[in-house]
Amino acid sequence: MSTGPGADSAPAPHPDDNNDTPTTGATAPKQTMFSSLRIRNYRLFALGQVVSNTGTWMQRIAQDWLVLTLTGSASAVGITIALQFLPMLLFGLYGGVLADQLPKRQLLLATQGAMGLTGLALAVLTLGGHVQVWHVYLTAFLLGLVTVVDNPARQSFVSEMVGPEQLRNAVSLNSANFQSARLVGPAVAGVLITAVGSGYAFLFNGLSFLAPIAGLLLMRPAELHKVERAPRGKGQLREGLRYVAGRPELIWPIVLVGFIGTFGFNFPIWLAAFVDEVFHADAGTYGLLNTLMAIGSLAGALLAARRGSSRLRILVGAAILFGFLEIVTAFAPTFWVFAALMVPVGMFGLTVNVTANSSVQMATDPLMRGRVMSLFMMVFTGGTPLGAPLVGWVTDVYGPRIGFAAGGAVAMLAAVAVGVALARAGGLRLSVGWHHGHPRVRFVPRRERLATAA
Repeated sequence: MSTGPGADSAPAPHPDDNNDTPTTGATAPKQTMFSSLRIRNYRLFALGQVVSNTGTWMQRIAQDWLVLTLTGSASAVGITIALQFLPMLLFGLYGGVLADQLPKRQLLLATQGAMGLTGLALAVLTLGGHVQVWHVYLTAFLLGLVTVVDNPARQSFVSEMVGPEQLRNAVSLNSANFQSARLVGPAVAGVLITAVGSGYAFLFNGLSFLAPIAGLLLMRPAELHKVERAPRGKGQLREGLRYVAGRPELIWPIVLVGFIGTFGFNFPIWLAAFVDEVFHADAGTYGLLNTLMAIGSLAGALLAARRGSSRLRILVGAAILFGFLEIVTAFAPTFWVFAALMVPVGMFGLTVNVTANSSVQMATDPLMRGRVMSLFMMVFTGGTPLGAPLVGWVTDVYGPRIGFAAGGAVAMLAAVAVGVALARAGGLRLSVGWHHGHPRVRFVPRRERLATAA
């Protein structure tokens, strides 16, 4: 692991390091793009997740479009999203404590079943013709409460299924799984909404949770990697926060995804507003834009699975490009230019998410992983209740283009600031020079002086 010179004790993180948990110097086995799928328990998990993820994306599209239809307001879409993620902001760390204390497989059986029930409840209301916007608000909030426990349990359960050697690959494939479903879900939802209404999309989502429940029941518990569970006691929240606060390789990626999640990932608001106000199209077009962004996201996830490393310079660089692309896309002159730009926006957005997720997991003690990942998810998704209404208001008042560009600008500036903070923590400085006749920009130890070729 390369570090800056002059470190007296634990070395500060280098932005080019992989941030592995420093327990061994052995080189991890060579990975292929789908190497973690060789593990039976993980295959069952992945198969169940692709079915439920498809239903989840169908419900997301149907929910956003239903709220827009009922209210005609982008702000109302923002409120729905905010209510869904508000529980994570309020109670996210408590979910991490539960994930560290309780057996994760049994915990996931309960949470997946509860999430299925929320979809079925919304389906009954919609198909019965009784749905009102407050029903959508309520079910979004209840779903968020379940997610408080489900997210950290599901994130940290991956390491129990695949072990540390395949963790990066499995995290990347989880994202690829989610984005694969995103290719199918929005397209199917767009057709269903246009043909028969939103209710059947909610119904499919509710029933889709039978697949992950079946996968969890069919797993072989003896083949899971044993992870010591945290003992029950007071002060575990403070312990988790102190653990993160003392490690720059954890705190700065979490800060970055917080800014990007709060201000840069409000696509339901922006895309719904662009389709309705700028392009004057229907739910099918909304589904198409989500599908195009999913194509880019899937490519980003598969590239991350193949790469097998989680360098912080990749995280910062991808975040800067993500924000810049959002600004460019906001002012796209035609629909097809806008649609084409959804692909790279999705690719770099997913690269940020996967790289931050895997680098944080690999740098965390397994005993603390539930609490650290709950903080990660609380910051990434919990900022939405703060950002979504604000972004929705800016979009309503100043138009979709300004709203989209403002989110991208915040994401880009946050990435630059975090990059500087990581460089300072690692004892690095920015070096601009020439290498074999080409310009090169990189971070180097402060005491190193690069020779500049004419």
